Parts: sequence; structure tokens; C-alpha cells
Amino acid sequence: MTLTIDRRQLLCGMATTIAFSAMGLAPARAATSMRFLWWGSKERTDRTMDAIKQYGAKNSDITIAGESFGWDNYWTRLATQTAGGNAPDLIQMDYRYIFEYARRGTLLDFTPYMGKSLAIDDFGNANIDSGKVDGKLYGVNLGVNSSMVVYNTDAWKEAGLDPLQDGMTWDQFADASAKLTAAKKRRTFYGSQDASGLEPAFECWLRQRGKALYSSDGKLAFDAKDTADWFTFWAHMRDSKACVPADVQALDQQTIETSTIVLRKSAVSFAHSNQFLAIQGLSKEKFDIFAYPNAGASGKPGQYLKPSMLMSVSAQSQNKDAAVAFVNYLVEDPDGTKALGVERGVPASDKVRKALTAGLDDNSKLVVDYIGRLTPQVGALPPPPPNGAGENAFLLKKIAEEVAFGRSSPTDAATKFTEQAAANITRG
Repeated sequence: MTLTIDRRQLLCGMATTIAFSAMGLAPARAATSMRFLWWGSKERTDRTMDAIKQYGAKNSDITIAGESFGWDNYWTRLATQTAGGNAPDLIQMDYRYIFEYARRGTLLDFTPYMGKSLAIDDFGNANIDSGKVDGKLYGVNLGVNSSMVVYNTDAWKEAGLDPLQDGMTWDQFADASAKLTAAKKRRTFYGSQDASGLEPAFECWLRQRGKALYSSDGKLAFDAKDTADWFTFWAHMRDSKACVPADVQALDQQTIETSTIVLRKSAVSFAHSNQFLAIQGLSKEKFDIFAYPNAGASGKPGQYLKPSMLMSVSAQSQNKDAAVAFVNYLVEDPDGTKALGVERGVPASDKVRKALTAGLDDNSKLVVDYIGRLTPQVGALPPPPPNGAGENAFLLKKIAEEVAFGRSSPTDAATKFTEQAAANITRG
């Protein structure tokens, strides 16, 4: 079976729906029918399609229908379905949201399945614990990842500049990006995207300065001065033309398809390591990865390893046992893990990781290598974000755009963001 996805659907965050029977044909009647909801790119959808199709070939009594959305539309869709008592059986979950959903009683506790139909003991305690809430397991780690900076090596060579590399400071990065723009090898092309509205980048900046997004008791762990410094840094980047101007950055809807590096507007974009394959797949030019810039010798580790995403099962599911068996297939079965590859992160299981490595393509090996060299330098996984924190990522993007378009100063915008972010958490 082949799957055709309209690129316009991906850009607009519309659903892509796929239904599979045992032999990959739809529609079909089966003893057990389940729904699977995930967010992600066409690359992810293709790999998920392959995994489901192979699973159906082994389990003729099971049908799995899938829906794929863009990141922002995904959470609206999931919240609506869950509130309406129509949650999908299989849910791709994020570390940011798992605490909210688990504490509302909407996710299945995997603990009774451990060592039985869910055989993930080889993940190690840290990777198992990343899916726990209040001591119970509600999410299975689909892969380990971290934030990354992806850059267009062809563009840097054209400009006659040294390639970007791990260990750069933010000031060095700003200088290199400005030089790339000044080389004027391409029309309306800039060194970097404007990452001022990107929460993972802001979080890394804070951690490098001894702060954090949230404290262990669910409060903001930064203040308006920290935010103003962040907005000011990117204001300088725009002034020096080191990053794209506001109107170009506004094209980025925080999907890889609309990222400035894919749109050929910048030589650098900020993303997560598991997204590299999809980003590279959208360009004929050669990309590479390096770690986030740092705060210098006195700085602290900003990056950390996290579950790129988790697999959860709805507590409302009428097919809990079948859903758990499918989750185990995705992370432990050789066919399932090979189908997913490292697009959702580097496998948590050392056994699976080693089995996959030999057959990986060069781009996948780049991701595995990046996680390997980053691991000794990372900090601890931060405390779980509090209820309401999900709104703050969208709020940061909105207010950062106000600064970029000149509608607010970095200082005023910082005060506004900090106050509204705190209010979002208070409301939960």
C-alpha cells in the first residue's frame, strides 16, 4: 500500500488519516480496531505507516487507523477528543504534557504490564523513569534526543567560512552568522533563523546561566531581566543582519516544512535531533548538526537528554492489552524498531540501538553520533513543567514577534511575557 500526503495539508496542520488492516488495505473489519494519533512530518508518517503495516501482517485480527497533525493542531485535537470521551487508543505524548494528562486520569498506567507484555527493562532506569508521573508509568520512551542546531554546510562553504562546531559561544555564533549574511552569496539569505520565540532555545540560554524555565514546585524559575537579556540578544542579531528579519521569521509556523533553513532563507535553524532526518529530507543540500552555543567558560550545561516523545495509551481504551502490545512492538520488536529508525530519537534500548546502527544510513548515523558526543556534556533532565506550561511556548513566540516587528521593546516585552507566563501556570 502506498500513502500520498498533500504537502499543503502538512503546512496547514491538517490531519492525515491512514487506516490499515492486516494486509495494509483499508477499510477492513477486524476483531480489534484501534486509533493512533501522532504529530510530525511526512517522514514520520511514512515510517509509522510502515510499522503499522508490518504489525498488521503479523496480527490479522487487528486494524489500526492513524491520524497525523502538526504540533500545535495536534494538542488541540487531542484535548478535544479526550474531553469528549473519544480519545485515541494510542497517543504520541510529549514530556511537557504527560503530567497534565496523567494527573487527570486520562492515561493508562503501564506498571502492571512491565516485564510481561511490556518488556522494556533494557531501557535502563533513567529512560523508564522519563515516562513516570508520581511513581507510575504512563509513557514509554520512543527515543532519546536533545536540542540541536542544524546548518547548511554548502552555504557555509560558499561563503568561505569555517564550518560551525560544538563549543562555540553565543557571541561567536552571532559573529559567524553575521559574516555568512555579509558574504551575500545568495539573495535574501541570512546566517540564522531568529530563535527568540523558540522555547527550547530560551530554556538552554537560561540553564547556561544557572536558571531554568520552571522550578520543582511548578513556579517560574526566571525573571523579566533574564527574558529581556534574551530578547536583546536577538535584537542585536537582527540589527547586524545575523538572523532573518521579522517578516521572514513570521513564515515559520514551528513546523520543519516552514523552518527558515528548509525555506532557503537561512543557513541555520534550531530544532530537535530526532527532526534532522526529516529536515535533511526536505533539501537537496547537505546539512550537519552541532550543539547549541554556550555561555562561555563560566557557563553551565544548557542541554539535556530527554525522551523525544513517549507512547501512551488512553485510559478510556476498550483495547488496552492490544494497545500495550503494539507499544512494545514499536520499541522492542526488530521489525517495529527498524521501521521507526531514529526519526523519533535514538532508541532507549542499548540492544536495539546496536542492532540498528549497522544498517543506518549516513544521516541517521549523524544523529546517533551527535547524541553520543553530546551525552558527556549535558545537564540533568529538568523537573516536569507544571499545568498550564504548554501555553507558554506559544506565548513566547507571540511576544517575541512583537519585539521583532518593533511593536514592543525587549524590556517591556520581557515584563509582559513573564507576567502572562506566571498567570498561565496559576490558572493551570
